[in-house]
Amino acid sequence: MKRHILATLWGLILEIHRDEVGALKVKSIDASTDKWGTNAARAADEFAVNAEAAADEWARNTQAAANTYGQAIAAPNIKTRFAKGVARAGAAKFARKIRDVGRDRFGPGVAAATTDYKTGAEPYFSTLAALTLSARKPRGDPANYGRVEQIGKALNAKRIALLGGTTAASA
Repeated sequence: MKRHILATLWGLILEIHRDEVGALKVKSIDASTDKWGTNAARAADEFAVNAEAAADEWARNTQAAANTYGQAIAAPNIKTRFAKGVARAGAAKFARKIRDVGRDRFGPGVAAATTDYKTGAEPYFSTLAALTLSARKPRGDPANYGRVEQIGKALNAKRIALLGGTTAASA
């Protein structure tokens, strides 16, 4: 069903038709881009309603895709493919998207994420507050790195615990 909807959508966007011999007539990229830009911009409200309504399905499907994700990030040449994708997009596109889209979305995005930030960060703040570090030594003393290590181990153990795993130290 979803593939049919996607095929239909792409067919409408690209206006692909078959002539008598089966060759494809593809709408020009400029016309398709104009149509996509106009229609996609008008679809914001519909997107918001439908995407929110699909949240449970998204969560189920995303969790079920864990093996596929693992295979994808372990695929041959994935690092090279990633680097080439970044190079293809380029710094100019990155900067343009920040200027044209990101700047205006940043403030509202932060405001919308305040509760999520608090919920996500609270366990780590509590972990830090519960630590009793070893005594601080004079400046430059290598033993001071042990204090940093205590913090790092505590935060990593909390992260692993929140993910439902165990650390090597606790296993």
